[in-house]
Amino acid sequence: MPPAMRLTRRETLTLLAGASAAAQSQPRAPRPILCIFSKHLASLHYSEIGPVAREIGFDGIDLTVRPGGHVAPEKAPVDFLRAVESVQGAGLEVPMITTALTSPADPMARFILAVAGRLRIPFFKPGYWRYPASEDIEARLRQVRLEAAGLVSLGRAAGIVAGFHNHSGDYVGSPVWDTRVILSDLDPKWAGYYFDPCHATAEGGLAGWNIAVRMALPRLKMVSVKDFYWEKSGGKWKMRMCPLGQGMVDWKSFLALLAGGRFSGPISLHLEYDTTNEVAAMAKDLEFLRKRVEAAYSGAKEDST
Repeated sequence: MPPAMRLTRRETLTLLAGASAAAQSQPRAPRPILCIFSKHLASLHYSEIGPVAREIGFDGIDLTVRPGGHVAPEKAPVDFLRAVESVQGAGLEVPMITTALTSPADPMARFILAVAGRLRIPFFKPGYWRYPASEDIEARLRQVRLEAAGLVSLGRAAGIVAGFHNHSGDYVGSPVWDTRVILSDLDPKWAGYYFDPCHATAEGGLAGWNIAVRMALPRLKMVSVKDFYWEKSGGKWKMRMCPLGQGMVDWKSFLALLAGGRFSGPISLHLEYDTTNEVAAMAKDLEFLRKRVEAAYSGAKEDST
């Protein structure tokens, strides 16, 4: 065995300096785009949401383009472009839109997606399908696969990617595995998951959520964040929505999975709990989220506060 190599103090310092410089030169892992779901700014005109979201500290807006949203479909020919230009004029991005589209036969589907594509919006969330109690599950899933494929085809032609959301309850996508069936024959470039750890935890609190997100990661397009805990009311257990970090979602583990998968798409913050000051609640949830995203993506230790 050769003798151990002994370094002088100068050589040691030189090596340490080189290692430090090399570490600093490593490319910074891409971070997700932290957005506010514009539903929670519904009292504001679309011309006001960008400046308000910027003041709170968001990177972008998840813009509602649906009935009752900031851009109503029937007004989209005028309002869609104006809304996006207003948000971008405030220095924010519009990396995704939330729609109510569930069929390629919808007379507004082609137009909305075409405009979104021209505006270079990367992602859209379709609307929801449900499992009627009286309908065969397999038959329903076959029908949804056809409709979803049609929407993805329209999106592909327009240059915008579909992300399918997992909402708990009797919604298609609730188990997440059914979304995998829907996506199985679709091009991963144009269709993937819009993952919600809150709803996934409600449906699979022990390990199901973790398995689901690991399955989704290779095709993960967008993420929705909110939190909850179970509460017994009137003899029944119900989801009680709450601020981030006060519920059952394992944020540290979830965000570590996102960082490990180098997810850099939009994260849309939702506030579905009662609050007397929604702007202050947004700011607090955003601070919680940004701090933990940075910890996960930098590999830094997260404190317990």
